[in-house]
Amino acid sequence: MEQERKLPIGIQSFEKLREGGYLYVDKTEEVYRMVSTSVPYFLSRPRRFGKSLLLSTMEAYFQGRKDLFHGLAIERFETEWKEYPVLHLDLNARKYAQVSDLTNMLNQYLEEWEQKYGTEKRERSPEERFAYMIERAYKQTGLPVVVLIDEYDKPLLQALLDDSLLDEFRRILKAFYGVLKSADRYLRFVFLTGVTKFAQVSVFSDLNQLNDVSMKPAYATICGITAKELLHTFKPEIKRVGERNGLSFDDTVRRLTDMYDGYRFEESAERVFNPFSLLNVFDAGKFDNYWFQTGTPTYLADILKRSDYDLRLLIEGVEVPSSAFTAYRAETNNPLPMIYQSGYLTIKDYDAEGDLYTLGFPNDEVRYGFLNFLSPYYTMVPDSETGFHIVKFMRELKAGEVEAFMERLKVFFAGIPYELTVNTERYYQAIFYVVFTLLGRFVQTEVRSSRGRADAVVWTDDFIYVFEFKLAGSAREALRQIGEKGYLIPYVLDGRKLVKVGVNFDKDIRNIGEFLVERV
Repeated sequence: MEQERKLPIGIQSFEKLREGGYLYVDKTEEVYRMVSTSVPYFLSRPRRFGKSLLLSTMEAYFQGRKDLFHGLAIERFETEWKEYPVLHLDLNARKYAQVSDLTNMLNQYLEEWEQKYGTEKRERSPEERFAYMIERAYKQTGLPVVVLIDEYDKPLLQALLDDSLLDEFRRILKAFYGVLKSADRYLRFVFLTGVTKFAQVSVFSDLNQLNDVSMKPAYATICGITAKELLHTFKPEIKRVGERNGLSFDDTVRRLTDMYDGYRFEESAERVFNPFSLLNVFDAGKFDNYWFQTGTPTYLADILKRSDYDLRLLIEGVEVPSSAFTAYRAETNNPLPMIYQSGYLTIKDYDAEGDLYTLGFPNDEVRYGFLNFLSPYYTMVPDSETGFHIVKFMRELKAGEVEAFMERLKVFFAGIPYELTVNTERYYQAIFYVVFTLLGRFVQTEVRSSRGRADAVVWTDDFIYVFEFKLAGSAREALRQIGEKGYLIPYVLDGRKLVKVGVNFDKDIRNIGEFLVERV
């Protein structure tokens, strides 16, 4: 029996990964392209996408650890392996609920550096101590200093809905990060990572020299795993997962692609797989929503509801200029930047003539995980019960029990808050889209809202259902429209049983009123 290889799940130390003999997807050619310059960089990527490992790799390089890079691409380029002083700050591993949490974290690192380079400014503010550490490290070693900052924005994200705390965090971090500009003459290399892009964040107003490579093609795949890298590095693991799930090698790759591929961080770039989910699939031997389960996007759901954003746009794919999803403005009513930068949307297409990007869910893990999570925010159905109802929906439609399906659908619409009279139509549409999109995990569905198309079509092994919904109209009117518009015509030669369903939403009861079913 072939021995299972070591998967680096949760390992963020390049030294530990290499010395422990774990599998490694070689990104060192891209790393060398960066570290061979003295340009200060910034990279935005979603959580658990390998940012911390990337910074650890850079730290090992600047420590001159040639032994850790044996057999990797960087050996073809580097010859000196010089050791530099490195200041590595990681803001990821703490809950930032108050100002002292942030200052304590900064002080922890400052005290560590001061033990090595001197404590003369220990009673000063964090930014003064930071500036002094850079200068002292430079003068003591005679070499310019490397500064690596991981998850620079973690405190900001945790305070996103608390304006006063957010302002305090901004004030502290603005002063602290501003040191990197004034200390430029002492610096060899600067690299910052985070989830949110810095362009419109006031903490970076004094740090405008950073080269933001978040959407530059040369570094689009520096985090994540390309299809080529997947096949090159993980063939035995793919084979093992396939055997466990009764799939051929090719079918396993297709399933992995549907579930975890699809992230594209620049319009012309290769797509990449979510590395965290891939490693966990190979470890567990089964498909699941690994990445989604590690972080609950509660703040995103709050922003969506607060902004009354049309959820249908996220499901269908939204076409926007780059400024609509790259500018970080948490205080506006546009949730797209946060949703995109957090990894729940990605670039699906690009219209060069109009300079417009189409954003959509990257893959099935995110699509169904995100909509399952959002369901309780738009309905009264608890998160734990959404999956149960969706499976029942699927079984009822497969069995031809459309009346039972409609009665169950009323459960989802029963949660529309009484006071939302103006936004009722938007809420009806959101719930309707969530339900039918989640059904797409089990049956073929198509949800449309443009004029001349049925509102929804569902295919099962034996039936094709065509749904038409009316708001403050009548079920009979909806049923008549299906016939008059010829919505059934594309399916008459299919051979499956055809079912027309006309539905009316009743504003007074804020739920499905009447519905009519006609079996053709």
